Amino acid sequence: MADETIGIVGAGIVGLATGREIAQRRPGTRVVVLEKEQEVAVHQTGHNSGVVHAGIYYTPGSLKARLCTKGMAMIRDYCRDRRLPYDECGKLVVAVTDDEVPRLEALYAKSLENKVPGLRRVDASEIHEIEPYAVGLAALHSPRTAITDYTAVARSFARDIVESGGEIRLGFPVTRVARLTGGGIEVASGAETLRVDRLVLCAGLQSDRVARLADDGDEPRIIPFRGEYMKVSPSRAHMVRGLIYPVPDPRYPFLGVHYTRRVNGDVEVGPNAVLALSREGYRRSDIDLRELARIARFPGMWRLAGRHWRTGIKEMHGSLSVDAYMKAAKAYVPAIHAGDVVRGGAGVRAQALGRDGSLVDDFVISQVGAVTAVRNAPSPAATSSMAIAEHIADTVFGDSRAT
Repeated sequence: MADETIGIVGAGIVGLATGREIAQRRPGTRVVVLEKEQEVAVHQTGHNSGVVHAGIYYTPGSLKARLCTKGMAMIRDYCRDRRLPYDECGKLVVAVTDDEVPRLEALYAKSLENKVPGLRRVDASEIHEIEPYAVGLAALHSPRTAITDYTAVARSFARDIVESGGEIRLGFPVTRVARLTGGGIEVASGAETLRVDRLVLCAGLQSDRVARLADDGDEPRIIPFRGEYMKVSPSRAHMVRGLIYPVPDPRYPFLGVHYTRRVNGDVEVGPNAVLALSREGYRRSDIDLRELARIARFPGMWRLAGRHWRTGIKEMHGSLSVDAYMKAAKAYVPAIHAGDVVRGGAGVRAQALGRDGSLVDDFVISQVGAVTAVRNAPSPAATSSMAIAEHIADTVFGDSRAT
């Protein structure tokens, strides 16, 4: 075991957390992280809103529920130990209409099952005390929900790997994965090859493609959804102290447009959720015709569109119009208008989709022989990254521990 080489595909926060966990759990194991870009944390990690989730939303007993609360504590302790940004600014999940109140109560019951620390239900007057410019009928207040800089955390994980004797190999897009007759796995990037004893796939937006190279099956498929943000003008940023979220629609894994304070003091509104026209399509002008053809050939996409086309049109309208985008957001902070925001950045969510059109919500981690594949790791994967890494290492080594 001590002389093993373990390859990890993907230098996002989950891949780097996994490399760090393996290197520290099994000293002497050689860890090599393979990344197609020229730096770490370029894609989902680098476009993350920075929220450290407390576990409010997730189905009790699911991997998300189990690993989020544990991961939150681990990230908090890690950030404090390494003096990385970490601010427990708190979150309000606000019901603004009568029909949202029962959904808020159901969310509260779920949160209690998930043992969300410090969570309490608050009324309209208490909403105003916590967030003076916010309005609503009732809310859930999560005082331990925090914000951090996940890019800084990922870079720190990368340093830990190197200091433990591991390697981060950049500019290595994986083009082939082959199981060797005498044991082990050969991973290739063009003519360049690397032999490893075990392989962990944490490829994010490319997770289904890389998993297919390793014969891990064709589904779930990754469908890219772009999330666009608006940035609140500095003159209005004081109107949001922490995080203000809507009551989520249980039909979707997205949390809805919300207000987010960043560790640098900025306040953002977003994200929405529109189909990206490229696997890494951060701009509306990013179009990949082969990707679009691939999406069009997948029956799950047509089934999804058939069920939710009205929501899709609404999201597209908000993407094209700042007024439409801010209409929903104003319900929570009426004093912030369309004229108080400018278009900000965007991220792309790797949304796993089943052939039946179902949006896969929970983390999905599979294993085929010496290959362990993270097939779905959407939010709160960054929050949960250190706990996910423990879970992956348990899977890789056949260890057994409570999560």
